[in-house]
Amino acid sequence: MQRLLTLLLTALMLVLPAAPARADSTPAAELFSCDGSELEAVVNPGAVDATGIPNISGGTAPGAYVVLRWREVTLQLPRTNNAGPPSFSDGKWWWSLEDPEHPRFRLRRGLGDIEDFSCSAQAASQRASALAGSANSSSEM
Repeated sequence: MQRLLTLLLTALMLVLPAAPARADSTPAAELFSCDGSELEAVVNPGAVDATGIPNISGGTAPGAYVVLRWREVTLQLPRTNNAGPPSFSDGKWWWSLEDPEHPRFRLRRGLGDIEDFSCSAQAASQRASALAGSANSSSEM
């Protein structure tokens, strides 16, 4: 049964036209406020490296990852295989989009010791001014 399903999925992939690749498209950054500090999240769809795993949700698939920039930390967290809304973890840090307006951001400090950071999405006007500010500061060099 598993082999038949794999063959059907492979045949379907050969028949359906692939979306054209765009070299000029970059994933958009989302801005959040987490524990009083700005956090930038960029979800990268990645390559679909395991078509037989039915965990495609929220536009992400196996191979997807998120880059988080917060305080003095930059993290690249791989997509988990958890069912449901997209979540990303390296075993120490965890980012979950169960509620896109209030994502869950956690740090595992030790055995059973988990720190939760309170996060909320920034308003569209705040996002635009923050992105414009970062673009201006990088062009001043």
